Formats: sequence, C-alpha cells, structure tokens
Amino acid sequence: MPLRTHHLRTSIAVSDIQRAVAFYEGRLGLQPLHSGPSATITDGSRVYGSGGVAALNVYQSATAGKTPATLATWYVDDLDQIVDELVSSGVEFIRYDHLDHDARGITTRAGGGRIAWFQDPDGNTFALEADA
Repeated sequence: MPLRTHHLRTSIAVSDIQRAVAFYEGRLGLQPLHSGPSATITDGSRVYGSGGVAALNVYQSATAGKTPATLATWYVDDLDQIVDELVSSGVEFIRYDHLDHDARGITTRAGGGRIAWFQDPDGNTFALEADA
C-alpha cells in the first residue's frame, strides 16, 4: 500500500497538555478540531487544523522536546506579517549563531526565500517559510 496516497499528520510530544494548549491556541491561534486520549491521559491530546486539513497532533508524552530538529514548517505568503503577529502574541523567534538574521529573527533560506524559527514551551522547533 503506497503511503503517497494517504494523508499525513505531524505529531508533537509535549510534557504538559494544558501548557501546550495555552501556547498552540493562545499564542499561535490554532483551532482544535478535537481532543482525545494520549496513552493513559484521558484528555491528553489535541488535533489542530491548518490549511484546511487536520495537520498537527499535539499529545502529552514523556518524550517531549527530545530533538533539536525542526519538526514542522508553515509555508506562508507574508512572513513579516505572520512573524509580527506571533511576536505580539508572545512568541519568541530563535537566532542561530551561524546565520545572519534581521531584527525579527528572519534569515535568508538556501535556494531563495526566507525562514524564521520558534519553539513551543517544550523546546519543539517549528519554522515559517516564504518564497519572498
């Protein structure tokens, strides 16, 4: 059965689902599509929509924040506007020592375009990218 014909959803482990809900809903403005269990936690997960589909599963787990890699990327039309809106809601953008960032934390992406990174309260890293 080829996987290319099936919907893919990113899953993000968090250490405290209520703290995560405050971040993902309160700061990022994501809308939950539904909540459910996570292992032994009755209400330990949320599925968020993005781009018109269920895109992000956030669940409580002891494995939260174990990777420094970027876990998911939003592709946006107006990177400056989105960064400004997220900063005004309390999101902090990451600056990497080996890259040149502008005042907002945005840097040029290899191959063209621009990119900015931020983290959730568990240190899970996300990116915002734009072609211009």
